[in-house]
Amino acid sequence: MRKVLISGMIGNALEWYDFILFLQFAPFIGQLFFPSADPNAAFLAALGVFAVGFVMRPIGGVMFGYIGDRYGRKVSIIISILLMSIPTAAIGFLPTYQAIGIAAPILLTIIRLLQGLALGGGFSGCMTFIVEHSPHNKRGLMGSASMFSLGGGVLLGILVTYVCFHSVGKESFESWGWRIPFIISLAIGMVAFYIKGHVDESPVYLEAKKHGKLSRAPVSEVLSNQPKQLLVAIALYLTVTVPFYTFTGFFSNFLQKVMKFSFHDAIMINGIAICFFMIAMPFASSLSDNYGRRKMLWLYALSVAIVTYPAFILINSGNFYQTLFGECLFGVALGCYMGPIPAALVELFPTSVRYTGLSLSYNISAAAFGGTAPFVLQKIITYSGSTMTPAIYIIAFVIITLATTMNFNNNCKKALAE
Repeated sequence: MRKVLISGMIGNALEWYDFILFLQFAPFIGQLFFPSADPNAAFLAALGVFAVGFVMRPIGGVMFGYIGDRYGRKVSIIISILLMSIPTAAIGFLPTYQAIGIAAPILLTIIRLLQGLALGGGFSGCMTFIVEHSPHNKRGLMGSASMFSLGGGVLLGILVTYVCFHSVGKESFESWGWRIPFIISLAIGMVAFYIKGHVDESPVYLEAKKHGKLSRAPVSEVLSNQPKQLLVAIALYLTVTVPFYTFTGFFSNFLQKVMKFSFHDAIMINGIAICFFMIAMPFASSLSDNYGRRKMLWLYALSVAIVTYPAFILINSGNFYQTLFGECLFGVALGCYMGPIPAALVELFPTSVRYTGLSLSYNISAAAFGGTAPFVLQKIITYSGSTMTPAIYIIAFVIITLATTMNFNNNCKKALAE
């Protein structure tokens, strides 16, 4: 189990490190690839390209879900790691608009599409892989490792950015230093590829394969036989994807562009808050093993709804410590909810279509509402003139999740019995 956890966490962390870099560098990418007299327009263009990558997430979910359910969880995850690390490194070598004109943003968009395709299968594979290896009474705790490593990947991206920024200086960083974290992803991607290649396949999957219980058409089977489970999973993930991309993508840029924090202070606040976000996960997940997934998920979702508005008040204060406390408060509530989610999603679907069911639900939710969150929130602020409206946007999605958790236990009994 230790080997499975370590390999799963490292591979997942490195995929999210690759993915989150684009958000971290959105202000620089906007200036270099979408030059405009209005800096805000360039920034919105960069966020738009980030959102475009999510178009490929459901496609990646279908593709990698099929591979994972037909040919094994491990092979699907390994392919996704390579498909993420190579395009990410390519951003580090990509010429800017000034050098090659319109070809620069076109190539950047193609790279984002490939990244979206890769993450569409890699993260859901990690959740499935770890939970299927776990003892039944520790699925919540062990499954939280995939979410914990997600936070670890984001934190790694922030740390590498921080080190590069202070190593080369502000001018050099904005000129060429921003490329270094992207190029590094190729080396660490190879490390993840090696580690994943030396871990055993899921025993649950091997057992299903041995007894001929694998699905020949997992996508159509999920859509025809598991539609209710699919909708429940999508609704459960809404309180992950919208708050998470607000937390990791919107806040850092919001602090710099709207609240006028320095780049240093913004990533410092974000990094500390992510640490609290990660620490909350194992404790909350362990409670879900002891007291039931539905009950604890409902309570955790309620806590996200309750703290979101006060957290935004603190973040809007303009004071470093109040902003830090607000982000940490939001991060702890979100971490509590996200920790048990991998086990909850895995428990909804039978082994034969589990990878596909999880991939579809997670990626549909992320593509429709998660990846668009930084862009939409920026637009909401522009049109409303209020920096508090994003809090209302988040709470609206949490309410959908709260209503859904009422029926969660009934929907997952079949998969749990298996």
